[in-house]
Amino acid sequence: MPTASSVTRHFHNPAGRITLDETARHRRRVAMTSDAAPGEAGIDFLLDLPQARLLRHGDGLVLDDGRVIEVVAAPEDLLEVRGRDARHLLALAWQIGNRHLPAQILEDRILIRLDHVIAEMLKGLGASVSEVSSPFDPEGGAYGDPHHGHHHDGHSHDHDHVQGHAHGHTNGHV
Repeated sequence: MPTASSVTRHFHNPAGRITLDETARHRRRVAMTSDAAPGEAGIDFLLDLPQARLLRHGDGLVLDDGRVIEVVAAPEDLLEVRGRDARHLLALAWQIGNRHLPAQILEDRILIRLDHVIAEMLKGLGASVSEVSSPFDPEGGAYGDPHHGHHHDGHSHDHDHVQGHAHGHTNGHV
């Protein structure tokens, strides 16, 4: 069975894709099978990374035979949080962070896991909250997240992928 022991953002023409939700993308060592194309079987492989990490949408898992399996973030049921203005959205982000909730911070909104109690709290603070289905790519943690501070540096590739995550990774935890 091929083994993937490294991750890259620089690849072309992946041998396959694997679609995973955010929870299933946080891995170190696990047997996996890529998505199967119609009429074909998926590629079985062992993910064996040096440390646990959150695999991001668009990452490539490099197999020991040189092939690459592209990671695709599966849509999930999430809450989309919007504020009245940038200052209000910042205050809402602080409330979410104060509760240590994974959050995807975008320029005009925040995505969090579906939680009706948190939704009511945010509405009580004046937020506009709606349920959405979207890939979830939360910010990396301040302590030891090897993908913290990742960015796209203008490379090009021959496959499509959404770049719906923020690039200004910050975290106010001290």
